[in-house]
Amino acid sequence: MAFGIKRQELAAWKERVARSEIAYLTHFWIDSRFPGITSVTKVGCADLHRLEQWCREHGLDPRYIHRRQPFPHFDLMGSRQKDILIQEGLDDHVSRFHL
Repeated sequence: MAFGIKRQELAAWKERVARSEIAYLTHFWIDSRFPGITSVTKVGCADLHRLEQWCREHGLDPRYIHRRQPFPHFDLMGSRQKDILIQEGLDDHVSRFHL
């Protein structure tokens, strides 16, 4: 279950993904399959080649990309989520979602 974001934030993320930009959307998230995980960052890009390259640059396996059209994305969770958000200068995501 996702919560903690506004419709406007989701709409802006979708627009950036559709323009083939690398777009980040962090939200609170609870799923019993992932105990202790309270948030996820969806890194999206309509250009799958670009998203695959982004994964490789961050040491992530592109096989885990959710290839759902029109909004393909990679789910970042746990310590890698925080590290990558900091690398990308998204400190506001880190503080807002208590990472």
